Amino acid sequence: MTSKIGNVLLDDAFYCGQDIYSDGNVEEELLSIVKEGKDYDSVIKNAEEFAIFYHLSKEREVIVEVMDICEKDTVLEIGAGCGAITGVLAEKAKQVYCIELSKRRSMINAYRNKQRDNIEIIIGNYEEIVLPQKYDVATMIGVLEYANLYIHSDRPYHDFIKSVGNRIKEGGKLYIAIENRLGAKYFSGCKEDHAGKEFIGIEGYHGGERAKTFSYYELVTMFEECGFDNYKFYYPYPDYKFPRQIFSDEHLPQKDEAFTVSSNYTSIRNQYFDESKFLSSLVMDEEYKIFANSFLVCLRK
Repeated sequence: MTSKIGNVLLDDAFYCGQDIYSDGNVEEELLSIVKEGKDYDSVIKNAEEFAIFYHLSKEREVIVEVMDICEKDTVLEIGAGCGAITGVLAEKAKQVYCIELSKRRSMINAYRNKQRDNIEIIIGNYEEIVLPQKYDVATMIGVLEYANLYIHSDRPYHDFIKSVGNRIKEGGKLYIAIENRLGAKYFSGCKEDHAGKEFIGIEGYHGGERAKTFSYYELVTMFEECGFDNYKFYYPYPDYKFPRQIFSDEHLPQKDEAFTVSSNYTSIRNQYFDESKFLSSLVMDEEYKIFANSFLVCLRK
């Protein structure tokens, strides 16, 4: 069944009838905010819950700035959530097709982008959705780490990448943003973003986690095993969620680079050493790649 909120088309033919991924009741508040068209900056200033800032902050859109998307492109946004970057993707592209598990999150996305006529939101689990076409660009922003929950196979992370790769056109691009399990912030005392525990990622995880991230070389190996040998890494700092700087292999941090922004948002953390001083002390390119807090990778088909 399809419906419209403003100009945005919603397709719930693949919806299971239950939102199995949610931030809880705060999403009702978010829905009310976007329905009423409140000023997001004012809301964020007075908000007590991190989820309000996370879903409404314009800083989330910065990650799209380095993406090679043109006005003729069709974009498949996997895991669109509450639409933090859907609108900016729609500004750059001809058409954006979103896939999102949650109906409530999809409604938040639709209401905040209701004036745009080039967005379609498909509600359901990616694995169960039938897509009728191939796309110029696909994005997985904070999505790959959850593959174990939604892709039913012996190698869910590999198979997720392969499947999305099959849905982009020849010459197309797949953008993946994910935390680095060996990121400097985790060594210096920041809790693992998904598990909320110190050192769990750098120890290789303990088993049973909802989400799992990867190191630089783990990702390189995975991409090549999936048939992608043409890839480019970017290094958003302090992370891909709220990037203030985005480095690349052509422009890595220089010695004594000024790293001034912390990457801890939701809880009190220990600080065993000064993360910014550690990063600015790295003198070889390979060192920064290993310890960058997160990655944005462009895979070209």
